[in-house]
Amino acid sequence: MTQEPIGDRSGGNGGQGSGTPGGVPEALAGFTESSFSHGGIRHQVFRAGSGPAVVLIHEIPGLHKGVVELAHRLIDRGFTVYLPSLFGRPGGEPGEGIARAVTRICVSREFRLLADSSSPVTGWLRALAAQAHAECGGPGVGAIGMCLTGSFALAMALEPSVLAPVMSQPALPAPLSARRRAAVGLDAGELSRLKERTVNEGLGVLGLRFSSDRGCPAERFATLRRELGDRFEGIEIDSSRGNGHGIPETAHCVLTVDLVDRPGHPTREALDRTLDFIAERLRPEEGR
Repeated sequence: MTQEPIGDRSGGNGGQGSGTPGGVPEALAGFTESSFSHGGIRHQVFRAGSGPAVVLIHEIPGLHKGVVELAHRLIDRGFTVYLPSLFGRPGGEPGEGIARAVTRICVSREFRLLADSSSPVTGWLRALAAQAHAECGGPGVGAIGMCLTGSFALAMALEPSVLAPVMSQPALPAPLSARRRAAVGLDAGELSRLKERTVNEGLGVLGLRFSSDRGCPAERFATLRRELGDRFEGIEIDSSRGNGHGIPETAHCVLTVDLVDRPGHPTREALDRTLDFIAERLRPEEGR
């Protein structure tokens, strides 16, 4: 990983600026900061923990406190967590700077919002996963993508070291047509390569969504079930009107903003399954 001094913000967030002068943000205390470059793309990366690596990719508006809380849960389970900062202000509040983040994403060449193929930044993420595996060892690497980055975890599974990809409310491609509602963020060749891994290596994929989430439509998970068969485990949490847990129809962020951290709640069960899914593949000794 290409290192930069903590106080140097020149290009460390893909040229967008982090808004965190003078050191690691308070919400990320205990994490070390560096810069990783690959294929002409460079971003900040925050790291903490020990054990096999998990690359946790934030959602809109950026690396907010809810994502950091999820990182700490992974650290407590015995993983080294890599938090890339792709856009937004690291350590901010969940609702902070949404419009600004969306504007930057729309003009960035790193993201493809409408294409039925992976975004260029996923190549950078695969390189980061390979580097994380080299640094941390273990069987392989976990990857969690959420919302805008949800499908990025699927694209990262084209990297051989990624053994535990988790897609939480994958929102790309933007579901503006029937075809795009069913698309999974990979082109035909990429999907074929992914299917080869599921058949030849037993790779599994975990997906999470709320049932009424228009940003992550049901057609997307239907595609994954059709293409990957029982190698895709899809968890769809009831958010229909009048559901028994009072989950709003607008619920979207399964593992962060809309998480109800109470035993027995379906979002908590989805979180627990996510942690177990990763542990089963990266720390198999726990199940012995």
